[in-house]
Amino acid sequence: MEQPDSAAALQRSVAAAAAAGSRVKAVGAGHSFTAIAATDGVLLDLKRLQGLIGVEPGTGRVRLHAGTRLHRIPDLLAPYGLAMPNLGDIDRQSIAGAVSTGTHGTGAGFGGLSTQVAGLTLIQPDGGVLTLADGDPLLPAAALGLGALGVIADISLQCVPAFVLHAEERSEPLAEVLQGLPDRVKAADHFEFYWFPHTDRAATKTNTRLPGTAQRRPLGPAGRWINETLLSNTVFRAACAAGVAVPAVIPAVNKTAARLLGGREYSDASPRVFTQRRTVRFREMEYAVPADRLPAVFDALRQVIDRHRWRISFPVEVRWAAADDRWLSTAYGRDTAYLAVHRYYREDCREYFAAVEAVMLAHGGRPHWGKMHSLDASALAERYPRFADFLAVRDQLDPDRVFGNAYLERVLGP
Repeated sequence: MEQPDSAAALQRSVAAAAAAGSRVKAVGAGHSFTAIAATDGVLLDLKRLQGLIGVEPGTGRVRLHAGTRLHRIPDLLAPYGLAMPNLGDIDRQSIAGAVSTGTHGTGAGFGGLSTQVAGLTLIQPDGGVLTLADGDPLLPAAALGLGALGVIADISLQCVPAFVLHAEERSEPLAEVLQGLPDRVKAADHFEFYWFPHTDRAATKTNTRLPGTAQRRPLGPAGRWINETLLSNTVFRAACAAGVAVPAVIPAVNKTAARLLGGREYSDASPRVFTQRRTVRFREMEYAVPADRLPAVFDALRQVIDRHRWRISFPVEVRWAAADDRWLSTAYGRDTAYLAVHRYYREDCREYFAAVEAVMLAHGGRPHWGKMHSLDASALAERYPRFADFLAVRDQLDPDRVFGNAYLERVLGP
């Protein structure tokens, strides 16, 4: 493993490895559930490549080193009155890893993190530099490139003026949530819900964007600790462990959890509302389906769980994103709904995930690149209109597969 501390050092590492006939992969925070960053060659740990490189006056564009962790970015942007337009609920990833694997948040009018990329610098197999700016025909391929087109040295993001989010979290009857879902998703800036299997309730979260000057009414330290540390992590971890030992208790535990996770209303700076701290270990699979198919997909998912009589402790997470133009984006060309399923790390996830995956595939689903799935290149090619175009760019930029590994061979081909 090498830990380059500059773009020049990164160039030297890539060139030396390629010259020696070794393959090269970069790793950020190691957050992926797949082996996308694994290698039998040289592993480049980018943790020393962090920080803000520069801000373009008057445009809201900022340039960041590739290894910069998402949770550090708000403080880097604060002096300039800027924020990222949208975030997922986890902020431990590196910015390069997050955009390269298709990380997203929720909001029918907002794209995933890769849509915020306005430029990037790619280190090529010979150590050379390829700079892609907004408008470059290769940027839609490289902005979500799975690490297949080069090692990202830095990224330019299109940011927005800092803003406040007003959050409303409720425990609601599932039937009512599903009945009014299309209008509710369309009306909200950011909407998502969690459904605990074996219950008839949903934990909903609606975030409304307010100007950065809006009054904040943040959660107090005690309130945040009770919800995020005690309930969402400590108690939930104990409940998962109990479910492994005695699966019969899971429905009762889920019913209690579904009622407890709600009833909060607060306003704070956007990163503090978008993201959460999670410490319970799990495995995850997430699929993207056309937004208008969500009701049918969700109903089929519930039927699968009931039919197999599984006891599932983790909630199903449902989110949305706008259609985008990133070639390998799960939301490419279509408004999208996401369904994520999880299992506690001490449980066998294979049968559950396989059954859920079959449902998703039947409805045109595309798997999240950084989460568990079973698809190979032939299956994925049918689901991405620009898949062949991406492979052509890969052949052009990395014909010798210096940046290849077993995962990419599976999902992109040799």
